[in-house]
Formats: sequence, structure tokens, C-alpha cells
Amino acid sequence: MSDNDRDSLALETERVLSAARDSLSDEMVSRLAGTASDAMDLIDRINRTGLYRAIPALAELVNNGDLDRLAKLARVYSSAEDSLSDEMVGRLAETVSEGMSLLDRFSRGGAGQLVEMLARLESSGNLKRIADTLPRLLERMEMLDRVLHAFDAAREATDQGPHAAGGLFGFLGMMREADNQESLRFLANLGKALRAARRG
Repeated sequence: MSDNDRDSLALETERVLSAARDSLSDEMVSRLAGTASDAMDLIDRINRTGLYRAIPALAELVNNGDLDRLAKLARVYSSAEDSLSDEMVGRLAETVSEGMSLLDRFSRGGAGQLVEMLARLESSGNLKRIADTLPRLLERMEMLDRVLHAFDAAREATDQGPHAAGGLFGFLGMMREADNQESLRFLANLGKALRAARRG
């Protein structure tokens, strides 16, 4: 590079610096200095805290879209937090506490053994048989309940009705009614069924 080229380059550089000095006001220079100072302070804090090591992970979160999802999740959490009143938080805490207490009592009461027993029943196929038999068992229990009510009703009717006259003629008079004959026939069939069940 010749001396003339150097002189012209120095002259152009001086003109650029002069134009820059003329165009910048004191306020702009102070703001620019403050921005540069803040930037240097931020870089210093990033270096001291080791935050620069998180930059690759943050870049990956941005590229995958996970950062947007995290921001949306934070907004949902914030909205839920804003919408919960003190009373709702108290009720929720009480519900969680009662649930934990129930789980504790369930665990102390032998729930583990119950789960193991249910697992054994399931593996042996007995649980399915119980589930299939349960509706019929419930029907029989309802029938038994009706039979017990019938016994109660018969006892009340017997207590409130007139006493039997006794003797053969009283018995024959009672047997004239078809309902009484059907009842006697039912009792005879019930006795046969009970004897067959006892033998079987």
C-alpha cells in the first residue's frame, strides 16, 4: 500500500469518525454506554453462574418446540392457580389428606393381602366364576329375603287371626280352601327337595 493510499484511508476514517461524533448526541452516547455496560454485566453474570452451559439445551428446546410447550404449560398452571379460590384450595387439600389417610388405613388393614388373594383368584379362574355366580347369588338372596318376609307376614296373620278349633273336623274345614291345599302341597315338595339335597 502506497503512502497516498494510506493517507486517503486515514482521511476517510477521520471523516467517518467525525460524522459519527456529529450525529450522536450526548443522550445517545450515554444510552449506548449504558447498554454496553449492561451487556458486559450480563455476560459477566452468565460466565460466573455457568449459565452458558445451558445454552445448548435451551437451543435444543427451541428447535424441538418443547420451550413453547413448557410456556403453554406454565400459562395453564398460572391460570389454574388464579382460578382457585382459598376455599377451593382448602377443600382440595382436605380431599388429598383424606385420600392419603384412606390409603394408609387401607394399607395397614391388609390391602396387600387382599390384592394378592385377588391375583390368585384371577390366575386360577375362580374370580370369573365368582363374577358369573354373583348375579344368581343376589337373586337367591332376594328370594330368601322375600321368604323371610313371608314368614313374618304368616306369623302376624296367625297371631291376629282366630285360633283353630282343633280336631278332625276343624282340619277338614281348613282343607276345603284351595290355598291351604296348595300350601300343604308346597310344604310336601319342599320336604322332598330338602331330603334330596341332604342325600346329594
